[in-house]
Amino acid sequence: MQSPIDLIDERVQRTSKLGRLDTHYKPANATLINRGYDMTLTWIGGAGHIHINGTKYQLNQAHWHTPTEHGINGQRFNLELHLVHQSTNDKFAVVGVLYKLGHNDSFIAKIEPYLQALASTKGVNKSVGIIDPRVIKIGNSTEYYRYMGSLTTPACDEGVIWTIVRKVKTVSREQVRIIREALDDEANGNARPIQPLNNRWVKLYIPHDHKTN
Repeated sequence: MQSPIDLIDERVQRTSKLGRLDTHYKPANATLINRGYDMTLTWIGGAGHIHINGTKYQLNQAHWHTPTEHGINGQRFNLELHLVHQSTNDKFAVVGVLYKLGHNDSFIAKIEPYLQALASTKGVNKSVGIIDPRVIKIGNSTEYYRYMGSLTTPACDEGVIWTIVRKVKTVSREQVRIIREALDDEANGNARPIQPLNNRWVKLYIPHDHKTN
C-alpha cells in the first residue's frame, strides 16, 4: 500500500482511542544537504522520539515536498514537511505537516540562510548547529490522521506508519520559493502523485474534549 493519499473526512473512522501524539523531542546538532530531489535536515546524536503503539521511533531527519503530497478533502497545499522516524528494528513512522501560504514558518526561518546557501550546491552536508524540532509546535493535543502506507521517495518501501497533522500551518511565499528553487525539477516540484486508497482504513484522532463536527 503506497503513499501519499487523499484524506477525505467522509471516509475516515473518527476515534479518540489512538491517543494524543506522544512526542519527546529535544534540541540536537543537525546537518543540511541538498539531495537534488529534496532538502534534508538530519539530526546527529538524537533529537528525541515518538511513541506509537508501544514502539519508540527515533527522529532522524526532516525534509520538504512542494506542493504537498497528501491532500485533505481533495485539496493539496503549498508545502509538506516530513519528520522521519525509525525504530530499532528498522520500521519507519513519518509525521507529516501541511502548509498553506501565509505567515512565515518559524522552523524554516531557523535554517533559511542555509537553505539559500545550498540552493545551487548539491551533495554537500552543511552543519547548521543545534536545531530544536519542538519549534514545529505540533502539539500533543492535535487532531491527526493515521494510516499505513509507504515512503514517498524511491524505493517507496511499504509498512510505514503515517501521521498527518489535520491543522494546516502557514508558510510564506518566499520560504516556499527558497525550498523549491533547490530542486532538480523546480517547475514541477517534488511531490509524488496521490496513490489509490484501496481497502485501507484511515483513522482521524479527535480528543474527547474536541468537537466532532
